[in-house]
Amino acid sequence: MAPIEDHPLRYKLANELHARPFPSIDTPGTAVYLAIKQPNQAVARDRQRDMDHLIALLDRYGAAHPQPGATHYSGKLGRHTLKWEQHTEFVTYTAFSDGVRDRPFDPSDFEVFPEDWLAEAPGARITSAQIRIETWADDDAIKNKVADWFVPESVAVSRVLDDAAVIAADFRIDPAGHLRFAVFTRPETGSRRVGRVVQRLCEIETYKTMSMLGFSRARQMSGRMGEIDNELTDLMASMTQDDRSGEEVLHKLLSISAELENLSAQASFRFGATGAYEALVMQRVSVLREQRFNGRQTFKEFMTRRYDPAMRTVKSTETRLQAMADRAIRAGDLLRTQVDVERSAQNQALLESMDRRSDLQLQLQKTVEGLSVVAISYYAVSLVSYVVYPLTEPTGLSKEMLTAALTLPVVGLVWWMIRRIRKKMDH
Repeated sequence: MAPIEDHPLRYKLANELHARPFPSIDTPGTAVYLAIKQPNQAVARDRQRDMDHLIALLDRYGAAHPQPGATHYSGKLGRHTLKWEQHTEFVTYTAFSDGVRDRPFDPSDFEVFPEDWLAEAPGARITSAQIRIETWADDDAIKNKVADWFVPESVAVSRVLDDAAVIAADFRIDPAGHLRFAVFTRPETGSRRVGRVVQRLCEIETYKTMSMLGFSRARQMSGRMGEIDNELTDLMASMTQDDRSGEEVLHKLLSISAELENLSAQASFRFGATGAYEALVMQRVSVLREQRFNGRQTFKEFMTRRYDPAMRTVKSTETRLQAMADRAIRAGDLLRTQVDVERSAQNQALLESMDRRSDLQLQLQKTVEGLSVVAISYYAVSLVSYVVYPLTEPTGLSKEMLTAALTLPVVGLVWWMIRRIRKKMDH
């Protein structure tokens, strides 16, 4: 019996679920993280340039290359372990190393990525971070370090994964240009679990930053949307006024509708992506299973206070843009009805004018016909008179009497002929 045939994508789809394993990180340790995105048209970018940039880094360390067409890679990079991932809009580099420097968040840790290599990146840095991983000795030591390393007014600290670790961050960019995250782990916490925590922190930061692009787009659009809203209100008010024609108002309304559609088309992907990234941020925070640490705000509370308002602004802008587009469509329908009524009135007046012209033309035609009968009759009588003049002597009638006698029959004959010709033309 022949074996059942597998779908061509069966193994590829099954392996995709295991394609991006969490890293294993020992404590103490250090991680540096970099995310690169093209400023424009990132989805349609040439992804081979991402791969070429990765290979250029690997060649500097003599590391093995990834498989052609790969979207993820893990391998040794000198004393570091590199994890590379290619996403829809960006690529990420994470370098892990054992041990920590005496100076917390030393900018030299980032030298694993050479400056000239960074300058050749096929895009711009969307975010970067340094993550310091230490052993959880006691709570007081963590409190003192958090106070030294982070800005107090925005720092978030929490216990995660059932007290397996404490995480801290203030989501601010330090003088070296990176964000800072601290992870304090229990001695019994395994390296894979530490890797999951670090990976979640990197994802939270990246997706948060990517979703904030939608907030930036919303702020850019808000000014013009306000102007369009005022213009739309003025046009709606002018519909009840007699000083502007419906055609003129409709033309301006169509221009506004076209601009609204253009704004919606330009922002639709960004706003949709923002919603997806926001959901990922909240999901990543949720899986950390946070508990409060010494009364400090948790990551979830930080997101609720600082991040949620920006996301609500994006949703509000998207809703407002759709409402304005719908409003313009309704106004357009009303104006088209008004214009149709005006055109019907104009057509009615035109038909009445045409009726009057037809009556005048008919009267003129009848007048012309009468004159034609007279003119033709005059010439016909003259011609007939010449024919019958030789009969004046035998009949004893004068020329005048003979002409007078011929006039009425000739006129009647001409009138009858013209009437007959007109009836044939009418049929």
